[in-house]
Amino acid sequence: MATLARLQARSSTVGNQYYFRNSVVDPFRIKENDAAVKIQSWFRGCQVRAYIRHLNRIVTIIQKWWRSFLGRKQYQLTVQVAYYTMMMNLYNAMAVRIQRRWRGYRVRKYLFNYYYLKEYLRVVSETNDAIRKALEEFAERKEREEKKANLEREEKKRDYQARKMHYLLSTKQIPGIYNSPFRKEPDPWELQLQKAKPLTHRRPKVKQKDSTSLNDWLACTSARSFPRSEILPPINRKQCQGPFRDITEVLEQRYKPLEPTLWVAEPTDELKLAREELRREEWLRNVNDNMFLPFSSYHKNEKYIPSMHLSSKYCPISHKEQFRSENPKKWICDKDFQTILPSFELFSKYGKLYSKAGQIV
Repeated sequence: MATLARLQARSSTVGNQYYFRNSVVDPFRIKENDAAVKIQSWFRGCQVRAYIRHLNRIVTIIQKWWRSFLGRKQYQLTVQVAYYTMMMNLYNAMAVRIQRRWRGYRVRKYLFNYYYLKEYLRVVSETNDAIRKALEEFAERKEREEKKANLEREEKKRDYQARKMHYLLSTKQIPGIYNSPFRKEPDPWELQLQKAKPLTHRRPKVKQKDSTSLNDWLACTSARSFPRSEILPPINRKQCQGPFRDITEVLEQRYKPLEPTLWVAEPTDELKLAREELRREEWLRNVNDNMFLPFSSYHKNEKYIPSMHLSSKYCPISHKEQFRSENPKKWICDKDFQTILPSFELFSKYGKLYSKAGQIV
């Protein structure tokens, strides 16, 4: 009890001392805490920098080995390409050499043989001279024939003109216009008129009337009443030269049977028959023969027959149910499906890892 009394008497003093000591110790505690935090940050910084340097050395070694591997592969590929290029150049050079030797031999042997070419040119020149001479002779002959034809044509023309003007021939009593008494010699046309004969005009032939009797006409024995076709040509007859059609085709076209017109070939009641056929086909396609009369009272007294879908004993599917309606009784478990993280959350989650890996590298 005495101790308790002493403590109660010293309670105010103890509280003041406790407050004083705590107030004195707090600045030292804060200072020590700051010092400890600084030491820890420095140590952790050194530790992290050492780890990063270690990672940099490791990554440098990996990159060095990988780049050396890639360099060796590239060098091997370059050496292989250079080898194949060198071999191809060698093969091309050898092929060019072989081709040069063969082409030289072939040209000297077959193409540019001097004696053979000289003989060939001599034969060609002789042939050309012969052809040129033949063409000149042919041209001269054609020219002579053309001149002769022109002279004959002019002679025929003068002869025809002289025959037309034969009435201008002079007689013993009356001289003609070409035999003037004031001339020493007669005109050449006078001599031509003396040689020519007078031109006579042919009288046109009068067609004789067909003396066909009425009995022959009615009996179809004359050619005009019943025209008969000519005798057909033989099968092995030679076809005429020129742009002519075949004789059989011409005869078929000439003696083809009559084709009736549409008015004669089709019946007069064609439209009526077509309508009946269309009505018959529609009746065959119909399921129900009862005619639907919407604006009359014909069908009001008939009993309503429900459809098979509504009158069956099985319950039809209600159209009121939605496609996305939920039925908890058919669920497999009571747990909900886990949703997938959005794209921006995935990017923010894995982006930090990628940035740290990039800093380390």
